[in-house]
Amino acid sequence: MHFLGHVVRFIVAAIVLMVVGYIVPQFSVGGFWSALFLALVIAALGWIVEGIFGKRVTPFGRGIVGFLMSALVIWVAQFIVGGVSVTWLGAILAALVIGIIDLFIPISTPYEAGRDQGRS
Repeated sequence: MHFLGHVVRFIVAAIVLMVVGYIVPQFSVGGFWSALFLALVIAALGWIVEGIFGKRVTPFGRGIVGFLMSALVIWVAQFIVGGVSVTWLGAILAALVIGIIDLFIPISTPYEAGRDQGRS
């Protein structure tokens, strides 16, 4: 993915986090820049968790463990990013709403999608 593709992806993630902050009680994001930084931190923490435990515990593993790990990553990210406040319940609800939104927003790049089609 090109640099611009990554930038667009994080901007979309920040907008999603702002929407989640509006919808989910006990989850608040201070503004766009906090949401953008939160998206970067969540991506970095998710990458670290995936590197340590493998894909089984990521939200892409589609299991309860992946869901709970996603909530944990969201909850931990609040301590790194200023202007973000999340309770445990808020993190669980946010992980649920983000998971639902991810159903409608493609999470793979066109390159990865083309590579996956070539295998079948």
